[in-house]
Amino acid sequence: MLATAKGTTVQGLQDAGVIESGAGKLRLLRWAELPRDWSPERDTRTPIWEALHQLIRALNQDGAGGAGKLLSRMPTRREPTRTLAYRLFTLCERKGWAEEARAYNELVAAWPAIDKVSENAGVRNSQGTFDLQQEQ
Repeated sequence: MLATAKGTTVQGLQDAGVIESGAGKLRLLRWAELPRDWSPERDTRTPIWEALHQLIRALNQDGAGGAGKLLSRMPTRREPTRTLAYRLFTLCERKGWAEEARAYNELVAAWPAIDKVSENAGVRNSQGTFDLQQEQ
């Protein structure tokens, strides 16, 4: 099974909230099906897939500002999320899946604005550090 090969389980994906499973069938949820009140701080299991689709949801529902604010709350997922968006866009384009490709393309096209908002918002829920060493 692919989930086992990738170090996860169907139950783990259900717990993460990225799939629907039942009657022997499994499917990934679309961005429009993801909860609007999702919080990366409260989600103890956030696959890059979920981070990407939550950003697409935020972009479509709240614009680049909303997506940027969301991205600022998950800074360690910035590059993997952007990379996955590019890869999925390319894959969907090759397969002729225009509707799916559009969502990824819109995120990629808006990335500079999203990234700028994210940087201006700063990293949320993190603690800064101080260098308290005395000079000699």
